[in-house]
Amino acid sequence: MAGDGGPDGPGAKGGWRRTGSLDEFLAAAGPFLRSRPALHTVALTVTDGLVRRGLDLYGDEPPRFGWHEAPGEVPAALLWTPPFAPMLIGGDEAAARGLARVLAEAGGPAPGGIGARVEQAGAFAGEWARLTGRAARRTFRKRLYRLGALTRPTAPPGRARVAGEGDRTTLERWHDGFAADVGLTVGFGAAAWADAGLARGGIRLWEDGGLPVAMAVATPPAAGAVRITTVYTPPHLRGRGYAGAVTADLSARIVAGGDEAVLFTDSANPTSNGLYRRLGYEPLADFAEYAFGADPKSP
Repeated sequence: MAGDGGPDGPGAKGGWRRTGSLDEFLAAAGPFLRSRPALHTVALTVTDGLVRRGLDLYGDEPPRFGWHEAPGEVPAALLWTPPFAPMLIGGDEAAARGLARVLAEAGGPAPGGIGARVEQAGAFAGEWARLTGRAARRTFRKRLYRLGALTRPTAPPGRARVAGEGDRTTLERWHDGFAADVGLTVGFGAAAWADAGLARGGIRLWEDGGLPVAMAVATPPAAGAVRITTVYTPPHLRGRGYAGAVTADLSARIVAGGDEAVLFTDSANPTSNGLYRRLGYEPLADFAEYAFGADPKSP
């Protein structure tokens, strides 16, 4: 599938072009993604990982890409890295419904869901349900924040430091604890996640009494933005200010490096939303994820 709007013929369908070529996708949609690095942070870090580590980064099934064309611009893009659901980046509700129609008519593997800004995700999910008869259920709603002026909290006892190889067992355990807390698959398995974070020096720990008590993780910089992920404190150590301290430390380092700091929260979690607002993070956009039920035509 290359630059085709479908698996077989040339040209765009419904304004959408699809391809299996990462190079072709980045040539067409890369300027659009880089035009708003904070808002497009996930797409930028995912494509950066695919460039650096190969198209099999997330599994054996090849990624799929696409972009929506309008006169003189690319206002939306599709990034689908199985086994994860497709991401729709940008566009309006009409473009979202158009993408649902294109994928429904394309044949081949059907998406198990969709992730996009709230309005676009809802439009895609509604159209997909109408076309396929598969029920659409919203599974997650999250808010993207961008750091304004950092306000450091009163620091708890201890200090921040970069994680090292000696922290591997703790990191892998905390990775799984974070995944259980949020109820989501967090990228790779714990060992591969720790490998990548340690290799780039992107995991910050707060240490108290010589022991790590909290962590925050930074993605590699992409087009001038760095996303903080996997902020975690073990349950028996919560409520002591460790998460705020390590997040503030990592945020300050990102800004000092000349990048914007961004992060996501679960919109329904008042604790995390309150914490990041106190640190100076400001809401940028709301996103939703939907899962699709089984095909009613299946045996």
